[in-house]
Amino acid sequence: MHKGIIKTGAAAMVLHSGLALANPEPVEPADPQSENVAGAAPVSVGAVIVTGTRASGLKAENSASPIQVLDAASLLRTGQPDLVQALAQNLPSFTAQAFGGDTANLTLSARLRGLSPNNTLVLVNGKRRHGTSNLAVLGGPYQGGAAADLNFIPVAAIDHIEVLQDGAAAQYGTDAIAGVVNIILKSNNKGVSGNVNGGGYVDGGGRTGDGTANIGFTPMENAFISLTAETKYHGYSDRGGIDPRVLDPNNIKNMPLLQAPGYPHLNKIAGDAQYHLHTLALNAGYDIDDDTSLYAFATWGKKQARAHENYRMPNRLPAVYPLGFDPKETMKETDYAFTAGAKGKLGAGWHWELSTTYGRDKAEIGVEDTGNVSLYKDKGFTPTVFHAGDFIATQWTNNFDISREFDMGWAKPSTFAMGLEHRKDEYEIRAGDEYSRYKEGSQSYPGFSLTDAGKHDRNNKAIYLNFISFPLKGWTVDLAGRYEDFSDFGKAKVGKLTSRYDFSDAFALRGTFSNGFRAPTLAEQYYSATNVSPTSAFVQLAPNSQGAKLVGIDGLKPEASTNLSAGIVINPARNVSLTVDAYQIKIRDRIVGSGALYGSGGAVNSPAVVAAILANGNVLDPTVSDTGINIFSNAVNTRSRGLEVVATLNSNYGDMGRVDWSAAANWNQVRVTKVNQAPAQLLPQNLLDRTAISNLETASPRTRVNLGALWKVGNWTLNLREALYGKSYNWESPDGGTYYKNEIGNTAITDLEVAYRYNSNWTLTVGANNLFNKYPDGVNAELLSVYRANLDNSAVTVLPTFSPFGINGGYYYARASFKF
Repeated sequence: MHKGIIKTGAAAMVLHSGLALANPEPVEPADPQSENVAGAAPVSVGAVIVTGTRASGLKAENSASPIQVLDAASLLRTGQPDLVQALAQNLPSFTAQAFGGDTANLTLSARLRGLSPNNTLVLVNGKRRHGTSNLAVLGGPYQGGAAADLNFIPVAAIDHIEVLQDGAAAQYGTDAIAGVVNIILKSNNKGVSGNVNGGGYVDGGGRTGDGTANIGFTPMENAFISLTAETKYHGYSDRGGIDPRVLDPNNIKNMPLLQAPGYPHLNKIAGDAQYHLHTLALNAGYDIDDDTSLYAFATWGKKQARAHENYRMPNRLPAVYPLGFDPKETMKETDYAFTAGAKGKLGAGWHWELSTTYGRDKAEIGVEDTGNVSLYKDKGFTPTVFHAGDFIATQWTNNFDISREFDMGWAKPSTFAMGLEHRKDEYEIRAGDEYSRYKEGSQSYPGFSLTDAGKHDRNNKAIYLNFISFPLKGWTVDLAGRYEDFSDFGKAKVGKLTSRYDFSDAFALRGTFSNGFRAPTLAEQYYSATNVSPTSAFVQLAPNSQGAKLVGIDGLKPEASTNLSAGIVINPARNVSLTVDAYQIKIRDRIVGSGALYGSGGAVNSPAVVAAILANGNVLDPTVSDTGINIFSNAVNTRSRGLEVVATLNSNYGDMGRVDWSAAANWNQVRVTKVNQAPAQLLPQNLLDRTAISNLETASPRTRVNLGALWKVGNWTLNLREALYGKSYNWESPDGGTYYKNEIGNTAITDLEVAYRYNSNWTLTVGANNLFNKYPDGVNAELLSVYRANLDNSAVTVLPTFSPFGINGGYYYARASFKF
């Protein structure tokens, strides 16, 4: 199409936005069984990429940076209709959260190369995607995550996804430290496609039903519209043990526990949340003339979710719940984003693009089947349903880009590009209703207090320059620089040098050097709330609060990073490819969550913690034994070193069909190289305990390997995938004193899918994720014994929640796909 010549222009500008021309060639909906669809390989060989470069016509295998491309068929073949899981199953360096604490269980996130979810930039059609308002605050490897919620983008709306696994702050913005996920929407102007599927876990729960459809049409000459709708339901699962409180002889004697329905399985906190999700997506374009085009795309989603909280015993509120109660945390979330833009040509070979993007996420948090104990004691009544408050996050981004190709007499014409960006972020917490925050508040999830509530904003201005040249045949040099000015953190300068040299068509070397800068999210800076269990109450202190200063934390500052990578690309034959890339990422002043800092009830307690809670204005449940705080801070420097390998082989066996083989592996080691903060106010406690350090270093497997084979013969397709997970572990303590090691050993997970193409319109599929129903190794038996002896509800969690392949076992499904 581009005859091997690197060009810029309207086409390049359109590609950079992820859009085809407004009147493209008719695009058929993706057919998972098509001979031309890339196989089980995580890289769609031959795909033209738009991420990581501003030159057009570049293919993934020719990229100077490591990039993997997933087509629509690869996303569909993962079984569960979940974009986060689809990415995680295909990319070894991309790990998905399987379980979260409190509201984090209602918005699961993911991370790249073992870094925070906030270190990966998400783009849609090349434009920045806003983050979720639902910050993950409780411990674990995903703590602090407030990145874009990918599940508000329907899978059926996606043409393909490009994952740049390299630092790209100089190109896209100063938070792309781990890499970039660029989601390219379909731009079909005709056809209807979609599917209906359902499934559930082998051992019960997780029942899922999903229906989705995409339609493309031409509303007028030189225009296209592609519309997608999806609706999905996912049910609860329960993989917890028995709460020792309900088996205690004294409790059985004094409370009517045996009469409670479902006894003794009354505490159902260890499992999936239930949710209903409805999403819409639109992608549209219009050619005004040969030189000027308009485009627009948008997504909208509505989610209603609820999750079980810890069971409350019958003596907690006997007048209302004589048999005890099972509180549920609820969320009504509305998420939408809209982008509009124009692009065209200027005189003398210049090309321009102007765009604006606005995104908003609002989460209304509630609690049901609960009560306020103090309210009932003081006033004689309590609601059983509360509005605990709202999270709201918005982002408005404006971009202007220009580019031009010019001939310097080198091997190929060079490309110069520059652009301006303005971005405004807002984050707001709204207080809960008056009864949800009366004294200690509603059980299981107190409403946000008036001191928690607040609205905050930030402005950011940026300019970038990009120069791509080809001094010699086979040699690519890509230089990028970016200058940013934050209203609350001042100025930042970042740059990137990328180079590749092709010694021949079969062998190339590539490498990059870059630095990055990530300002803390507004949620990390200002989130404040009280997290409770039946026996504990911990306050999440905002880092810039007066209470935080009492424990030696005075706000947050930005992270700074340095990225190095080097790799080889080998293509010994047309049907064989191999890439090997090594990398190192150093982050200074990394923003991480603290361990549990005790004010009372711990093996070691700090008076400053009690003072901080009082200064923050929090009222804690007087019946709990353990109190304390958690806080985000720039506590550590870290170093990540890794190796990524991707190999593909496409084989044709004649009458026996075709098999596309693939192997992809990631080895990733994270080390805390320096602890930056050890506030004297917290002594004898440490800001980061052993649990917090292990969440950074070892809670994700160091090694992961994906092996795949896609076999097509006649109308049958068989897709087999084997995922090998290395060991992972964390340290856990019941009181901040003695620590116990929870370890998950090497595990192999098998996925299998079989599809039959009934005719040109219908395909029927059955499959299994985790075919052999494997579970992670259990929580440390000695730790569980301590919990049980202390009648601690934490004994319910018998499987490690940091498991990279989940805690639910096998998932079996069936799907009917259509195309007209």
